[in-house]
Order: sequence, then C-alpha cells, then structure tokens
Amino acid sequence: MHWVVLSVPSYRAVWFWSNWENVNKDIINFMKQNYRPGFTYADFAADFKTEFYDPKWWASILQASGAKYVVLVSKHHEGFTNWPSNYSWNWNSYDNGPHRDLVGELATAIRETTNLRFGLYHSLYEWYNPLVMKDRENNFTTQNFVKMKTMPELYELVNRYKPEVIVSDDDWEASDSYWMSKEFITWLYNDSPVKDTVITNDRCGRGDMCHHGGYLTCSDRYYPKTLQKRKFENPMTIHKNHWGFRREANIEDFYTSRELISTFARTVSCGGNMLMNVGPTTYGTIQPVYEERLLQFGKMTENKRGSNI
Repeated sequence: MHWVVLSVPSYRAVWFWSNWENVNKDIINFMKQNYRPGFTYADFAADFKTEFYDPKWWASILQASGAKYVVLVSKHHEGFTNWPSNYSWNWNSYDNGPHRDLVGELATAIRETTNLRFGLYHSLYEWYNPLVMKDRENNFTTQNFVKMKTMPELYELVNRYKPEVIVSDDDWEASDSYWMSKEFITWLYNDSPVKDTVITNDRCGRGDMCHHGGYLTCSDRYYPKTLQKRKFENPMTIHKNHWGFRREANIEDFYTSRELISTFARTVSCGGNMLMNVGPTTYGTIQPVYEERLLQFGKMTENKRGSNI
C-alpha cells in the first residue's frame, strides 16, 4: 500500500518529486497551473490529512480480499515517515499532516481483527536528504546517512511494530556494505523480537536483487513463467502503470478482476506469491475501484479453491 505525501499531488506517478526536480515539463506545467509560485514538495505534507482513515475498515477489506499478509509503505524515497520516528524530525505523520501514527494504527487493527501477517516497506534511500547526497558525493565511502537515519529507523520500526515481512528498497545505487544490510539482517534473524517469524525481500543493496534474501523479487511485476526452486514474490499493482493514488486515473487504467486472477494463477503455478498494490487516497480512504477489485478477488479465489483456476 503506497500511501505517503506522494498521495497529495497524486499526479503522474510515485516518483513525482524526483521527476519534478529533473524538470519534467508535464509536472512543471501541472504545478504552475495549480499551485502558487514557490510551492515546494514539503508544502504538500500539510495536506496529507488522512481525515477519513479508518484502519479497522482497511483491515476488513484486506481480510475479505483473501490476502495472507499486508505490506504498508512506512517510508518511500521522499523520506516522510508514516510513524513518529525519532530520526525524521518534523517530516513524519505525527509532527506533520495527519498528526497520527499511521503505521501503529494499522498494525493494531490488522492484529486485533484479522489473521493477516503485518509487514512494512521501508526505502533505504531518500532522494534529497543532505546526508545521503553528501555520501553520494563521497562515492559512498562515508556512511553518515546510514548510521544517522536509515539503520536507526529500521531498528526503531522492528522494535516498535514487530513487522513479520520487511520489504527494503534500493538496489540501483549503493552496495549492501554501504547500507550495513548484513549487520541488520544478522540482528533481525538472531536477536530481534521477530527473529522466529520474520522474512525479508532481496533489495538490500546493488547487486543483491534476485540473488540474496528470504525470498526473491528480481523485478517489479516479476513472472518467471517456469516453476522456481526458490520462493519468489510478484510485486505488481492493480493500476496498470502506477503504484500510488492518481486523481486523473480512468477505469481503463485498472486491471479487471479476471486479469488479476489470471496473473495470480500464473504466479502461484511457478511457486510464487503475488503482492497486489493498492494506492489509498490522501484523505485516508481506499477508492471504490480498489475496494471492488479486492472484494471480487476474495470471492473469486474462494470459489476457485480446490479447482483448476
């Protein structure tokens, strides 16, 4: 579930900020037409209000979908944390925007009202944090960002919310040595509060994807087409092209329930799980099209159990 400040502009894609900074003409025109001069990405946070967010309602929909686990984005590349992190001062959901612990509320609802496993996505990387930008200038020979931001956040998330699925992200720039991934995973599987139940993905640094991890993803929308020896996950999204909430989306932009079932069947036949993304709105609801797809998926898979889908 991709749901952070990027849900406010809800235009184009979840890489809105990066595309804007890289002079995407479409986004520049969008900002000129709809926002005051001098408006910054950080200004969007005040409108990330989530005023209709009801985690128990979310949990009921996810349970009815037939899902076995849920993964909420705790922090995307923008750096905004969906929990009151001690390491993201004033750029988090408690000090800004909703003034709520979005991660904690969903974790509680999932555990109290469903039998789903609770998981969290956490981006190791942040686009414009000065610390990581300085580490990049140093060719990642320094680790100030990792030691002062990324790793403290991850330890905080695990100790506070005890997620049993941890989805990391940054496989394109720095190595796992820079990210101190081995040290974190050693602690996670040996000494953490979820050491006996946790599982991780394969995106812990450049070159690790599709080689190392509790399960493999290899790419977004990963479908190997043949039975695999290792457990894998097909991370895909109900929207055909994008991961977050999009105000300008048309119904044709979403996969039909039958298309989702077909993708699911092909994934499972090769030994994988399917992680089916939903992009909640900035005001905290799940759009009717997403709700319908999830509920239809649950009904269709329940009806097909024990049969040849």
